Amino acid sequence: MRKLQFLFLSLSAMLAATPAFAQSAGAYSPASQWVPLAAALGMAIAAGLCGLGQGKATASATEALARNPGARPGIFIFLILGLAFIESLALFTFVIIFLKVKA
Repeated sequence: MRKLQFLFLSLSAMLAATPAFAQSAGAYSPASQWVPLAAALGMAIAAGLCGLGQGKATASATEALARNPGARPGIFIFLILGLAFIESLALFTFVIIFLKVKA
């Protein structure tokens, strides 16, 4: 039963994606006017969630330092590494949105 469900799901995904390749690249579609709005909304969501993630990471690191001040070097390294990864997600989102809107 699980294999049959996977087969139908795969077939429906392939058949639904086929019309997307039917248009030429330069054709105008009414949906293209919504691309900048969707890009702004996507960047706002990505930036907001990355901010929440950075706040939670900083709060957890501060709490860990309050409990065990001797572990400062290890906590600091992982905090900076985690914040860099979280910020890179926002930057990757910005780059992808910039490329999508420009194209």
